[in-house]
Amino acid sequence: MALKNIVLNNIPQNTSLQVGDIAYYVKNVTSHTSTNTGVMGSNEAPVKLGKITKIRTNSITVETNDVLFAIDDFLMFSKDKSVNNSSLLGYYAEIKLANNSTEKAELFSIGSEVTPSSK
Repeated sequence: MALKNIVLNNIPQNTSLQVGDIAYYVKNVTSHTSTNTGVMGSNEAPVKLGKITKIRTNSITVETNDVLFAIDDFLMFSKDKSVNNSSLLGYYAEIKLANNSTEKAELFSIGSEVTPSSK
């Protein structure tokens, strides 16, 4: 497998991104209509890029085969279950939810599994 450097435009990166995580991408589908221009979801399944081997301020290095993806495709990652197999630890959690849409939005549920860390 070859090492590929992927430059990221969105800084800062997700703070939970770690070396050893698995990178995936999904093809981006853009919708252009007379009343709305925006990014729509894709019906395609995520494509595995490979294991993340290095993280820098504005790029990541991925161990991958010759997988080609476009500059506007959606890049995501997942954790290695053999290393990250526990739930959240601690007694307190703080979350921040933001919606920059001008359209009405409703949140129906938020869930979490938390394990006290000092027991």
